[in-house]
Amino acid sequence: MSSIIKRKALRRVAVVAASALAVGLSLTACASGSTSTSGGSAGSAADLDAALKTGGTITYWSWTPSGEAQVAAFEKAYPNVTVNLVNAGTNKDEYTKLQNAITAGSGAPDVAQVEYYAIPQFALSDSLVDLTGYGFGDLQSQYSAGPWSSVAFGGKIYGLPQDSGPMAMFYNKKVFDQYGLTVPTTYDEYIAAAEKLHAADPTKYITSDTGDAGFATSMIWQAGGNPFTASGTDVSVNLQDTGSKKWADSWNKLVENKLLSTTPGWSDEWYKGLGDGSIATLLTGAWMPGVLESSVAAASGDWRVAPMPTYDGTPVTAENGGGGQVVLKQSKNPALAAAFLRWLNSDPESIKVFLASGGFPSTTAELSSPDFLAQAPDYFGGQKINEVLVDASKNVPTGWQYLPYQVYANSIFGDTVGQAYENNSDLNVGLQTWQKQLVDYGNQQGFTVK
Repeated sequence: MSSIIKRKALRRVAVVAASALAVGLSLTACASGSTSTSGGSAGSAADLDAALKTGGTITYWSWTPSGEAQVAAFEKAYPNVTVNLVNAGTNKDEYTKLQNAITAGSGAPDVAQVEYYAIPQFALSDSLVDLTGYGFGDLQSQYSAGPWSSVAFGGKIYGLPQDSGPMAMFYNKKVFDQYGLTVPTTYDEYIAAAEKLHAADPTKYITSDTGDAGFATSMIWQAGGNPFTASGTDVSVNLQDTGSKKWADSWNKLVENKLLSTTPGWSDEWYKGLGDGSIATLLTGAWMPGVLESSVAAASGDWRVAPMPTYDGTPVTAENGGGGQVVLKQSKNPALAAAFLRWLNSDPESIKVFLASGGFPSTTAELSSPDFLAQAPDYFGGQKINEVLVDASKNVPTGWQYLPYQVYANSIFGDTVGQAYENNSDLNVGLQTWQKQLVDYGNQQGFTVK
């Protein structure tokens, strides 16, 4: 499933490649005029229908396993249209190729898959078609709030959501029962469970975390933080706001007391730990069931899903992972590209194909479908896990923003906040170091950062 690939890639962002991408997306790129302006926000919804009737050829960059089947279904429905599907690599590999094409002024696809955290960078460099004029605003009610806010900001609509990752707590019920652990509803209870489990068996840990930017920002989001704000070229970074400190002060109790497994995520050892019970929980996105079923088969029947712990018992979560598709301004047929995108992420037939590949939807119709809610996988002991995950999607605070150079920000997380994990020291110090480097870097790239 696409989420497995995405999350692996998220944790393998290379500093050099990310730096090159961020530089390409700086104000220098904005001013260079290197992007084509054949696309734009002109047009109407009627233009999309006309484009589908006229037909033509477009190119679609995507790494999702559902892409091939979705393209086949689209071409069957619209035989006058040919879609050239290209796997240009995942995450940074695709983004680097995409930025190279943008800088060169040619070679970009018509439609590209882009993760939510990276969309602002391409939007800022004026590389994406504003889809508002094509009537995409009328589609807003079809999507849950979190994913929609990741593609629509600054008064423009830059894409449509495909999947989503509302966070939940996945826990090994077999381990919990064996050690008399109660499913925690607050972080105080979660930390107490971590202490009890590790004291009873030093080979077991409540979870694994060696320092991941995507996880940290999602946890800050859940805690009510809003450390990144951007309006045009004005950027603010405050990784000591109330939410950031709330998460750091709480998570410090696990970091400083060595209560977290140091097994790197997505490694063979990590999968083994999920299978043998040495890693007892995961706080992660709703795409995780497919990962567990396909990669940790030995633990079938052991795992369950519960809402995320919170700080005061009030239900609240955040998004972790996921992305959508955008239309590039280099497209010579933006109306046809937008029509394909509209079908890809709003047509029931396309969404059916996507769900069959293991994706977790961002569309409210699927999230409220009785069939979807009633699914009770044997892997999770017959639990109706989608009831928990769908509830989570309703409890994501709105207003979260990523930096307009978030790809670069994530790439230096290990050298800043990651050091606190290595040294079992205060995360707040790491967050302050990360902040300083992000402020300095942004100002060097031509942003006004404070």
